[in-house]
Amino acid sequence: MTMLLAALLLAAAPAATEPPLGRYRLQGGPDTVGELDLQPGGHFEYGLSAGALDEGAQGDWTSDGRVVRLTTRPTPHPPVFSAGAQNRDPAVALSLKIVAPDGYGIAGVDFRIGFTDGSVEQGYTQDYGWSLARGGARKPAWIEMAVPMHELVSPRFALDPAAGNAFTFVLTPNDLGLVDFEGVVLDLVPGKLVMHRGLGELVFVRSDRDSNESH
Repeated sequence: MTMLLAALLLAAAPAATEPPLGRYRLQGGPDTVGELDLQPGGHFEYGLSAGALDEGAQGDWTSDGRVVRLTTRPTPHPPVFSAGAQNRDPAVALSLKIVAPDGYGIAGVDFRIGFTDGSVEQGYTQDYGWSLARGGARKPAWIEMAVPMHELVSPRFALDPAAGNAFTFVLTPNDLGLVDFEGVVLDLVPGKLVMHRGLGELVFVRSDRDSNESH
């Protein structure tokens, strides 16, 4: 019985996995490159470039042999949308501009504007803003803004058409591009790390094995 019990326990024990320590490169297309470096002492460095997106992070990593957990240090200060000036423009029914703190217009910010009649306008800004041609009597009620590539979504802001029809919002970038990995878990499989986040599934392949084995 003792030998049988020992055999059963041995069969039930999880298979040993190779230590995750090392450098991993992202499996991706020609316009996407990324690297994750799990360094001795529990420090990591991460970087990714995909089209117009550039992001990075560094901090602490831990592993239980099945998954890897990353924690960005120091904790990033996320970007913030805030309401700016509101004026009146008789040439249009409604206008929107999103600017940086220095006043320069920001292109490529997605938005949704809801009206009191239940209809919704959506689109994205240019650096000079966005406008809705005159016509009809719809009154704006709220706006939501987003920068999907950075997983950035604003709260819903109420709009007051009685105070004007030309709305400005300020996007303060803070640590835009610095990824907060708090709560992000990577699956550890032989020679690979699989990350699940808003960008989808990112597969990182260990790239330093050949160079280590050659020494």
